[in-house]
Amino acid sequence: MQKIVFKNDNGGISVFTPVVREGRPAIEEVAAKVVPSGRPFGIVDAAEVPADRTDRDLWTVDETDLTDGVGA
Repeated sequence: MQKIVFKNDNGGISVFTPVVREGRPAIEEVAAKVVPSGRPFGIVDAAEVPADRTDRDLWTVDETDLTDGVGA
């Protein structure tokens, strides 16, 4: 399973879990629609996202890793 990550307006990281199955758009197409316009995003393995939401505010992503596309 993969997740879409991008920096949000508050300086934190937003994590979006897309529904990917046959007959649905590819994850890159979904990301281009859900990520704010002009904002770079990354597609990461779900295991890279902390499972414990308690410290989710402390999770960071280097912008140089957000290279999978840009919100449309």
